[in-house]
Amino acid sequence: MSDHFTHRVLPYDGVEEFLGGTVPFLSAGVEAGDRVLAVCGTARETLLRDALGSAASAVEFTDAATWYAHPSRTLADFLGAAGRAAGRGRRLRLLGEPVWASRSPLEVVEWQRTEALLNIALLDTGASVMCPYAATLPAAVIASGRRTHPETVRGTRALANPGFVDPWTFCARCDAEPLPAPPPDADTLPIDARPDLYWLRAYVTECARQTPLPEEDLQRLLVAVTEVVTNALRHGEPPLTLRMWTDAADGASALVCEVTDEGRWPPGAGHGLLPPRPAGTASGGRFGLWAVRLLCSAVQIRTGEGGTAVRLRHDLPRTDRSTCTEREDFHAPGFHHLPCGVR
Repeated sequence: MSDHFTHRVLPYDGVEEFLGGTVPFLSAGVEAGDRVLAVCGTARETLLRDALGSAASAVEFTDAATWYAHPSRTLADFLGAAGRAAGRGRRLRLLGEPVWASRSPLEVVEWQRTEALLNIALLDTGASVMCPYAATLPAAVIASGRRTHPETVRGTRALANPGFVDPWTFCARCDAEPLPAPPPDADTLPIDARPDLYWLRAYVTECARQTPLPEEDLQRLLVAVTEVVTNALRHGEPPLTLRMWTDAADGASALVCEVTDEGRWPPGAGHGLLPPRPAGTASGGRFGLWAVRLLCSAVQIRTGEGGTAVRLRHDLPRTDRSTCTEREDFHAPGFHHLPCGVR
């Protein structure tokens, strides 16, 4: 098994260029005894099966929409697949064409970030990954592909990509723009130094249930909010504030929960972008924040001189959105409640 990790982008314009790069990549894996996985849609699968002939039986085909459903979970799937293959003395060889259509701008950024993070997460696995990028994609997506892949494929050749950017530098650029300000009618909850987290969860639950957030997602949100607030209490600086609102700025309605404090995270904190390594090895990030990313639809973090904001997003079902109604205020130790104003 090769111990050299490769991550290559295949720019293509039409079926001939697509097959000219993907078929040799998959065929070489079959011949080498790799675990060969092709993540694509039905049309691409049909093309590849026809072009591979009998070798197609040794390729595992997986639906792209399912594989690319959530950035952090997909990253975990990559690691799991590579680890299982290595455990059997084989190399993972994966052809993956990310799903870009119908993504919101925020989702596009997070998937671009995932492409960059693969270069860190899979570095020691010996895996080989090829990502086809169609010429019909938006120019910004294609340009990002060149920044997140160390090599570019031209036919059967792999060439060093001069546009490649260090993954952590790329991630920092993803977070360079300030977050949009919360709406003025966002529900605002100042948090005291020693709050009773039971009341925090009760408060979040009451607001969330005024939206169509499914119960399973509500439970995930409660775990995520508890982790973020606890982290801010331990490592941040007062004052701490929790805000909640609904947002449809990217075309998809989401429940947003933001925790802010006046502290600043140290450089190289990782922001929980990678799963933690086993004890005794260099960690890819804090476990709690990695878990938060797995639990939420998206997590945005900004930290600097103005303090730290951790913004959690949970996508809402595509139904008519409800709003929080005014309700009688309730009081609990550690919190100063305002009427629920999730809009």
